[in-house]
Amino acid sequence: MIPVARPAVGEEEAEAVRKVIESGMLAQGEQVLEFERRFARYVGSRHAVATSSGTAALHLALLACGIRRGDEVITTPFTFIATANAVLYCGAKPVFADIDGRTFNVRPEEIERRITPRTRAVLVVHLYGHPCDMAEISEVCREHGLMLIEDACQAHGAAYRGRRVGSFGDAACFSFYPTKNMTTGEGGMVTTSREDVAERVRLLREHGAKRRYEHEVLGYNYRMTDIAAAMGLVQLRKLDEMNERRRENAKVLTDELEGVEGVETPFVKPGVTHVFHQYTVRCRSRERLTEVLEREGIGYGIHYPTPVHRQELYRRLGYSRLSLPEAERASREVLSLPVHPTLRREEVERVAEVVKRAAGR
Repeated sequence: MIPVARPAVGEEEAEAVRKVIESGMLAQGEQVLEFERRFARYVGSRHAVATSSGTAALHLALLACGIRRGDEVITTPFTFIATANAVLYCGAKPVFADIDGRTFNVRPEEIERRITPRTRAVLVVHLYGHPCDMAEISEVCREHGLMLIEDACQAHGAAYRGRRVGSFGDAACFSFYPTKNMTTGEGGMVTTSREDVAERVRLLREHGAKRRYEHEVLGYNYRMTDIAAAMGLVQLRKLDEMNERRRENAKVLTDELEGVEGVETPFVKPGVTHVFHQYTVRCRSRERLTEVLEREGIGYGIHYPTPVHRQELYRRLGYSRLSLPEAERASREVLSLPVHPTLRREEVERVAEVVKRAAGR
């Protein structure tokens, strides 16, 4: 069986975790502080604030940017549901803008069309590791006085015009779930170059307290442990190498699958560094392809089979009549193939061989 994802962890991570356990200091401490410092330096932001998950990072970033009840936040319908749910956590309304059918990311012109007097922020997602059109989106936000928040939970190390994602917006969010490009087992990070946003995130993640037992606002327990941070420090050192392996694997797949009838390989815009959290193709007959992959022991993923505005929760909230044709078409056609850095060359070639056979070549 060739799995669609596999955490690239080993003895270095185990030894780092073992040292923390032996120290007896398990909760948020020096390891978290060091992880924050190094992650901020890597991304190119002034601050990084560690959290318990990527979802927690999204929630805190929105709150720290002033999102509250009655506000509207423009985002994509083609993403994991946590992106939009974090807006709901704040009492605000997600407003969905359609995607670019090539990159699967939200289109700047679609964002601009949906701005109203109640719009407060734009929340973009660098889906599958491909950066959004940050120059155009940043300009839209500047022109309309909107906060810009990046969901970079699938894009650790991705870059737009030589600048890493996570450094463009008023805040950005990362996830360290086991299947991400780097992992802490579970965890997240908010990056920002705004002192006020960083200070607010730190306050909110620790029960609204700057000092122990002195609580200024309603806060949350969204802290990262030193165990997770120790693992993250090791993974961060390996991240560029792991991303390069993903790109190498993606190139093999693209070279083998380019021109195969019924399969459209991923599009990469000029000027971006794609980190291939997922290698996602479009399929003319996804059902046929998945049948063959299952029979041949090749793992796959469908990210995502239902766009957010079609989920039952959002149907009940009144989104059922919303038409977003590119997102809806993508949900019917996308399929992700194994591309993770632990794959051997022969495994990548086998994946390509099986896909070609399923397509009749």
